[in-house]
Parts: sequence; C-alpha cells; structure tokens
Amino acid sequence: MSLDPATLMGPLWTLLAFVGLGWLAARHLAVDPRPIATLLIYLIAPLTFFRGLTLGGPTPAYLLITGALFVAASLVALLVSRLARRALPDEESAVLAFSAGTGNTGYFGLPVALVLLPPSGVTLYLFGVLGVTLYEFTLGFYLSARGRFSVRQSLAKILRLPMIYAFLAALLVEAAGLTVPAAVMEGLEAFPPTYTLLGMMIIGMTLGRVTVREFDLRFIGACVAVRYGLWPLLALGVVLGLQATLGLSPELAMALLLIGVVPMAANVVVVAMELGIAPEKGALAVLLTTLAAPVLIPLYLGWMLPLVGG
Repeated sequence: MSLDPATLMGPLWTLLAFVGLGWLAARHLAVDPRPIATLLIYLIAPLTFFRGLTLGGPTPAYLLITGALFVAASLVALLVSRLARRALPDEESAVLAFSAGTGNTGYFGLPVALVLLPPSGVTLYLFGVLGVTLYEFTLGFYLSARGRFSVRQSLAKILRLPMIYAFLAALLVEAAGLTVPAAVMEGLEAFPPTYTLLGMMIIGMTLGRVTVREFDLRFIGACVAVRYGLWPLLALGVVLGLQATLGLSPELAMALLLIGVVPMAANVVVVAMELGIAPEKGALAVLLTTLAAPVLIPLYLGWMLPLVGG
C-alpha cells in the first residue's frame, strides 16, 4: 500500500486554517485562550469521548486495544519524564513528558485513517485513539501538573477531571445494556467538530503571544525526536513482534503504525495552557511537527509497510 502526500493536504490545510483563525482571534480580538482550554478539558473532551465509546460499542477485544495503547503511552511518557528532568527546567520537562505519550491521532490522524482503512480498521484505530486520549487526561495530566504543583495537588487535579468519569459512564452504559436516547446522541454530534476546531484554534491563539525568545531549539528538538524518532520505531517494533507471535490483522497493523507517525498532539497546548506551563513553546513544537507531517508520514509508511507485509 502506498500513500500519496496529496492525501494529507486536505486535513493539513484545514487544520492550519483553524490555527490561523486562532492567531487572528488572539492578535486582533484579544481573545484569551485559557477559558477555552478549561472548556475543552472539563466539558467538550469528556462528552466527545463518551459519545465515541458508546457509538463504538466497546467489546473486550476493542477495550484490550484501548488498554494496550494506554499502557504504551504511559510507559513512554514515564521514561521521557525521567530523562527530561535531568536536562530541562521543570515546566519544559513536564510539557515534553506529556507530549511523549500522545500524538495528533484525532484531529490529524482520523482523516488519514478514513482514507487508508476500511470501516472495520477505522473502528480499531478509534479504540487505539481512545487509549491515547485516556492517557492524556490521567497520567499525562498528572505529569504535566508535576511541572508546577506538588504530588498531592497534581493528584487532586486528576480527580477533578471529568474524562475519567466519562470513560466509566460509557462502560457502565455498555455493561448494563442501556441505550442512550437518540435525542441525546444527536445533541452530542456537535461536540467532536467543536473539539477539533477549538483544539487547533488554541494553538494559533497561543502562537499569537509567542516572541522570539520562546524558540527553544533544545526543547523543540527533543519533542521532534520523541514524536518522529521514538514513536515510529516503537510502533514498527510492536507490529513486527505481534505478527511474529500472536498474529495481527493488516487493518490493526496499519492502525498501530498510523498512531506511531502522526504529529504532536494539539492537546499538548491545551493542557499546558490550563496548567500554565510553557504553552508557547509547546505550540511552536506542535506547529512544526504538523507542517512536517505531509512529508514524513508517507516516507515512514512507505518504509514500514513493506516490512510488515502491507
């Protein structure tokens, strides 16, 4: 399977247009991105997550994918956090640790998955994305908070996050055999596009406040190395290992590889903005990795797919 770079241009330009709107809002309308970050974390993201889980019909096999991606993201983040604390200030190391466990699997990765995968493969991809998202709003949020707050304060902040309770509520609905009313599900349809729009706009809003001194080559280099160095190799190693031992469907192999090669997550900026930990530096790194994605993703997949028999 080959991937034409032109496939990615539609999602890329749409996302960059949202970033541009955010920049205009911050520069010319003096819009403060902090309340928007709070809205995303405490309302829009949990409802989007709940809708995705209930629509997907979580089965034990799907939840195993979610759990495996959560564990993988957490382990990578913990490793990078330990290394980053030795080389970077507290706030920058916290942002790097958070970003190490996640990627733009939703805003950027999902449109690409819809092109590359059949419907059954897209479902597998989405449950993998749910694991990464769950990491973002549990351990990832904790690692970010530790850049500024104590252990007790950081744990308290996690317990306040509704994402955890949205996940449990969706599992309860499925386990109890309940059906969410059609009118409620119809109302929730507004949240995924709102999540994408505001999540990308907040990058532009943050960039609107960036000065030259915010360009930290060491920090940005570390972010790029983790996202475009460590993760592609990890995804390839996992796929090859599973193929050699348990067996792996082509759809799941492609889904895992795609999760490994997407750019940095926009939620890096959202969480950094909410906690007040170097959001400007995070926004620069996210923008640069997003701009590189149309070139790097086809190169990576063109190299990896023959190795996994794709």
